[in-house]
Amino acid sequence: MAGIDKVAVAGLLLLTAVVAGPRLEARAEASSRQASQNQGPSSAQPSQSSDQNQSPAQPAANSQPDQDIPDTPSVVQPPPAKFPETPVGPAAPAPGVNDNAQPAADTTAPPPKPKIETIPPGTGERNVINPEEPLYKIVTKVNFVQIPVMVKDTDGRRVDGLLPKDFVVLEDGQRQTLTFFTSDPFQLSVAVLLDTGMSDVAVQRMNETYTALVGAFSRYDEVAIYTYSSTVSQVTDYTARSERLTAELDQIKTVRGGSSGPPVLNGPFSANGPIVNGAPIGGPVIAPVNTPERESHVLNDAILRAARDLSQRDRSRRKVIFVISDGREQGSQASYRQVLKVLQTDNIQVKAIVMDTNALPGVKQIEKLHLPLQGYSDILPKYVSATGGGQVFRELTRNSIEEAYAEITSEARNQYTLGYVPTIIASAKQAARAYRTIEVRVDKRGLKIYAKDGYYPALGGR
Repeated sequence: MAGIDKVAVAGLLLLTAVVAGPRLEARAEASSRQASQNQGPSSAQPSQSSDQNQSPAQPAANSQPDQDIPDTPSVVQPPPAKFPETPVGPAAPAPGVNDNAQPAADTTAPPPKPKIETIPPGTGERNVINPEEPLYKIVTKVNFVQIPVMVKDTDGRRVDGLLPKDFVVLEDGQRQTLTFFTSDPFQLSVAVLLDTGMSDVAVQRMNETYTALVGAFSRYDEVAIYTYSSTVSQVTDYTARSERLTAELDQIKTVRGGSSGPPVLNGPFSANGPIVNGAPIGGPVIAPVNTPERESHVLNDAILRAARDLSQRDRSRRKVIFVISDGREQGSQASYRQVLKVLQTDNIQVKAIVMDTNALPGVKQIEKLHLPLQGYSDILPKYVSATGGGQVFRELTRNSIEEAYAEITSEARNQYTLGYVPTIIASAKQAARAYRTIEVRVDKRGLKIYAKDGYYPALGGR
């Protein structure tokens, strides 16, 4: 009976070892992993020699499991690893660890605020820059008057080398104090007006001089070209490119002028052809009434169009309207006074070359006579004189016209420029509307002064 019990116990032990062997192996691996996590990377890898001497599949029968491993598998996760507590407060990190961490906040106390010192009201200066002026003084803007002045001797040669003390400027009879003076050349903004309503002979002569016209301007000048007869047309916008001006002027050469004679209403050369018994051949018995087309030379409208465009250009440039015409004015919607007001308000000079029959000697006196329905022939010199443009060039030959181009541009560029702030008169509203006369004098005898007659203050200038 005792032998049977021993056999049964031995079988039971063998069955328990077979069944519990894999479980003990799994618990041993789990315990090894947990121990490696607790000890760090240095103790995680076991030695190769021990792995080769002992097979994991066949453990010894009398080996005992660790006390930390339970006898049966547990479904509870192992407890988290315990790390030493970090002391509270800033501490320097170990080298190479957490290099991207933000630096600790600066706990240094801020510096004390500066003490603000005050003074009792009414004891300080009212205006530090100018103590004489009150603090709440209302300052209004004033008009700065700029006057281009050209000085010539009795032979018509330009006089250079004058100083500010040589000039005297009177506005409405009152002497003004100059605050600006220079004799340096200015860049030009020029509007060239070509009269295509002249006789065809004059137009063709003008066409031959376009090369010299382009060459009279420097590369720093800007030029726009306009043509006018019965209407005004702008050929080019303002440009400093000489090749563009040359190309546009070559196109204008195809324009033909007028016949420069009375209109033919009857006869074989009329538009209706030959007439028999007062009626055209093959036409009605009663002859039609033929009236000549009304001829127009809108000089005022052309200058006004150019002046408005020039007013938009840079103020640092000298603005000039250069007219090449026979000087006739007829049919314009704008009047001379209206156009002159725009010119004198925007400080624009008018310079001119008169061609065709108006350039002949003696015509200057005849053109003062105004014939009904024939327009005016003396307006262009008035524009030139009132704006300080100098003298009107009356030329007939091609060479004289080309020489006039160079002289006109040189005069426009090289002038004395005077400037002053006018004295304040009674009413600012009245001052903005009233026309003011200007007289420029030079303290030397035998000199001719060319300057504008006056100006209109800009609205809101005071």
